[in-house]
Amino acid sequence: MKKILLIATGGTIASKYTESGLSPQISSEELLSYIPAAKGFCHVDTIQPFNLDSTNVCSSQWLILAALIEKKYEYYDGFVICHGTDTMAYTAAALSYLIQNNRKPIVITGSQKPIDLEITDARANLLDSLRFASHERAHGVCIVFGGQVIAGTRAKKERSKSYNAFSSINYPPIAILQDTRIVFYIDDKDQATAPLAFYHSLNDRVFLLKLIPGCSGKILESLEPSCDAVIIESFGVGGLPNYGDNNFYRAVKRFVSSGKIIVMATQVTHEGSDMSIYQVGKLMKNEFQLPESYDMTLEATVAKTMWALAQSTNTEEFKSFFYKTINHDILFHL
Repeated sequence: MKKILLIATGGTIASKYTESGLSPQISSEELLSYIPAAKGFCHVDTIQPFNLDSTNVCSSQWLILAALIEKKYEYYDGFVICHGTDTMAYTAAALSYLIQNNRKPIVITGSQKPIDLEITDARANLLDSLRFASHERAHGVCIVFGGQVIAGTRAKKERSKSYNAFSSINYPPIAILQDTRIVFYIDDKDQATAPLAFYHSLNDRVFLLKLIPGCSGKILESLEPSCDAVIIESFGVGGLPNYGDNNFYRAVKRFVSSGKIIVMATQVTHEGSDMSIYQVGKLMKNEFQLPESYDMTLEATVAKTMWALAQSTNTEEFKSFFYKTINHDILFHL
């Protein structure tokens, strides 16, 4: 029988109603008590490093979780993290970069409604997660939610209330769960031969700037003192506007000349960026050698930028880390 560590961090799954709204209050032991069927296929220990609404989860908590898993890694066959849905995709991506080449499953789950309600998705998601974490073929960082297993770098929350909240973006689901059955679409455990690697730092001086029509490049200038990298969420396949004043050109030139990183991404969820297509993208990309996210999700782009920056702030070295495929995060780049 597999031995699993259940790591409770708060979120809707562990919340109760209060006068000021839902807030995490249910302990890790209480969460487990709602799914007695788990005793039939795995042994579960519990731990609770923090108890937060996921809106309040950031790089500090990602590092805590990675360090906890590193400390407990040899003692368990798998890990299940209960987490709020709002920043779950960011946490899954961050853990994908902090814990690489892991042949044990690290499953992140949660729910759209608290586990103590009569009608809720929480009990099914938690039981599915423990079942998947107990499977011989399960490995790597993933999200289990709504009957799907999604690579940790490919998940996006696309629905704010529905039970099928998460989608796998630009990549198929790893597996689906049907009652007690697990059907794998991606089964690559035997290909994971690189040594396990834990990383212990992130550079969170990163900002995601979403362009809107008429946006001024002066915004980029204002971010320079507080950021080591800015991800620009541009239109379509990617580009930077010129409204006749060329201030984006000047702002980008100043930013990269100071030794900082600009990563180009797209606001479009599916199919990714390709700045080589249009003049508004190709000229800027070629002149400033801007890295771009291609088919990565924005959540993965943010987390990977933080991880890669912590490895090196040199632009070329940063690119070598950024374009390395990790946990299925990027399929193509130029």
